[in-house]
Amino acid sequence: MSHKAGFVNIIGNPNVGKSTLMNKLVGEKLSIITSKAQTTRHRIQGIVSGEDFQIVYSDTPGILTPAYKMHEGMMNFVESSLQDADILLFVSEVGETKIKNEEIFRKVQEMHIPVIVVLNKIDLSDQETLEGQVDLWKERMPKATVIPISALHGANIQPVWDHILRNLPESPAYFPKDEITDKPMRFFMSEIIREKIFNHYKKEIPYACEVVIEEFKEEPTITRIRAEIYVERDSQKGIIIGHKGLGLKRVGTEARKEMEIFLDKKVFLEMYVKVNKDWRNKNPELKRFGYLN
Repeated sequence: MSHKAGFVNIIGNPNVGKSTLMNKLVGEKLSIITSKAQTTRHRIQGIVSGEDFQIVYSDTPGILTPAYKMHEGMMNFVESSLQDADILLFVSEVGETKIKNEEIFRKVQEMHIPVIVVLNKIDLSDQETLEGQVDLWKERMPKATVIPISALHGANIQPVWDHILRNLPESPAYFPKDEITDKPMRFFMSEIIREKIFNHYKKEIPYACEVVIEEFKEEPTITRIRAEIYVERDSQKGIIIGHKGLGLKRVGTEARKEMEIFLDKKVFLEMYVKVNKDWRNKNPELKRFGYLN
């Protein structure tokens, strides 16, 4: 029996549902999801294996025009996903007509691999609008397959899955069949904290934060985690901590509960907030936080 394997990379504008789709396809919550744009900052791989296939999905940051050096690093993740993809999922949403980086869109149009335009959020549209959007994408990307879905509700995901399996190249598996991601556990613990920050703080605060797991110690009955939250200004530190520490406590309580579900073990979580001025434009810090090589 022949074996299929390949890299299926997911790109698109911010906040179109890439992470929701990734989690649905993988069957695990690997990418954090919030209602705010630019939630995903790194390239996150999710691995789905069967007896005769292995699909390595990649969720990527939303396409944007960089305003910080950090954004340049994020767009490098998108660029790399164009280079090593066997199949590309270009996620758009109903009503979206403008691509936020025309250079990347031009590269997608010129690709010689199977491309699926995944038209998301059909649950928020009527039939006439949806049909017009499908026609628009068929015109803009005539070589691509257009599949309307609702990632949030899991609607019409099966045709995406079927199309991927049909077009997957013959290859041995790239990873052991029992692995589901390329990221270490520390990464997911930091992402859980960052998701709670996105959920509870407004304006610039979530975007100015970076979370680093400084200690991850597994004991027989408990996992001890020490996290540091970096912000760019003293005023942001005060907002994160909140009056009498209540803001940080709320984030910590919610994060700890989700960590315990993720790890299936009790968690003792310590969090500290530190100021690292203008870290989003500092190459040494961006290398430390994994945005630059």
